[in-house]
Amino acid sequence: MGVDYYSILKVDKNANDDELKKAYRKLAMKWHPDKNPTNKKEAEAKFKQISEAYEVLSDPEKRAIYDQYGEEGLKGQVPPPGAGGPTGATFFQTGDGPNVFRFNPRNANDIFAEFFGFSGGSPFGGMGGAGGGMNSGGTRFSSSMFGDDIFSSFGEASGRQTSSAPRKEPPIEQTLACSLEELYKGTSKKMKISREIADASGKTLPVQEFLTIDIKPGWKKGTKITFPEKGNEKPNVIPADLVFVIDEKPHSVFKRDGNDLVYTHKVSLAEALTGCTVQITTLDGRRLTIPINSVIHPEYEEVVPREGMPLPKDPSKEGNLRIKFNIKFPTRLTAEQKAGIKKLLAA
Repeated sequence: MGVDYYSILKVDKNANDDELKKAYRKLAMKWHPDKNPTNKKEAEAKFKQISEAYEVLSDPEKRAIYDQYGEEGLKGQVPPPGAGGPTGATFFQTGDGPNVFRFNPRNANDIFAEFFGFSGGSPFGGMGGAGGGMNSGGTRFSSSMFGDDIFSSFGEASGRQTSSAPRKEPPIEQTLACSLEELYKGTSKKMKISREIADASGKTLPVQEFLTIDIKPGWKKGTKITFPEKGNEKPNVIPADLVFVIDEKPHSVFKRDGNDLVYTHKVSLAEALTGCTVQITTLDGRRLTIPINSVIHPEYEEVVPREGMPLPKDPSKEGNLRIKFNIKFPTRLTAEQKAGIKKLLAA
């Protein structure tokens, strides 16, 4: 059978998943090269063997090939059982034979990192290529990190909790400008976002997503819409919430005051004194005709009930439309005009 993976891990051939994890955890910690600075070469070789054994025996399909055909089966010298292939396998078509399974052992330090809850490599520096040498670059911890508290510091695949929970990234806020018409009637906006997501191995890849934002009638500037955990995915980090903050574009006709709409109408002094008619096109396209019969003074407002913005909590109710007036006074009056005004106002 060649290499005896069961013997390397010191487990029975009927060992279950928990027993495999326990055995790997114990041996990987014992033989990690950073814990064996005086016999690093031997440790690296053993560490690589242990990792390879765990990789094969912890994968049901690889284990089935190994149990039936031994190491030769993993190397592609015999066809695998069944039509399918294990995860991470490479298939290729030979000149005159069936598809053959080729087992390419993963980097030992990557397996260690994944088992103990890291992504993107071990905290002790990366293992080299086929030679198994330690990478001189990267972060390394002192051997004291291999003490009894190792699992409370790193976490482990068996489900024990780490001493510190993953931190939550702060929210990412994005302004979402809306017209007054959109806030009056409500609308739906689609936003395309780009972010990084992590696959099962912890590697990140860029993706684009479309988010639908339903703008409700009457929403105000500052309203926030939150999409939980739509930020970039990173190891040991809870992604940030993506928060859209409603902003209101300036309008050419109306100003908003809470739930009220304010419209300013220009009138001459004669109209202010004698009355006028105001015509307004509403935000939903209706035409309002409002007669003004009162004397208009600079502080006067005409209030039209329920022609303002919908109330956010009850869109069946609305604020008011308030009409203000900009009175245009004449810059000069002739003596005759002054006399006539005096006579009229004195009456």
